[in-house]
Amino acid sequence: MKRNQGVYIMRVASMLTGMHPQTLRKYERAGLLVPTRSKKLRMYSEEDIDRLKIIKQLVDEVGLNLAGVRLVLELRDSVLKIKSRVDSIDISPRQKVLLLKPLKESLAILNNVMDNRDLDLDLESQNTSNRKK
Repeated sequence: MKRNQGVYIMRVASMLTGMHPQTLRKYERAGLLVPTRSKKLRMYSEEDIDRLKIIKQLVDEVGLNLAGVRLVLELRDSVLKIKSRVDSIDISPRQKVLLLKPLKESLAILNNVMDNRDLDLDLESQNTSNRKK
């Protein structure tokens, strides 16, 4: 099963993340995530659940407002997209290392903001989960 395929209804996503369903709706309205829909049901994927856990930590533990959360998530998404593109181009491993160094530094800064390395913000865990797709 793909990590980005919606499999959890809102009630289950709420239980998995420890968030009230209304909070999930609020984050969707704020544009922080877009669960898939099956008829009228919101369906949350593993990636959505991971993203919600990151949002929860940024709000509850780091103390960011939704604008700050959006900024951190946009930076993270941008860095991961660039990393994916670098991985897909045909260049020497040495050149890839040189290109990826600033990306790893950027993710390290984001990890310092989060102050928690358990939330899949690093390149290696994203690379591993991307291979599973």
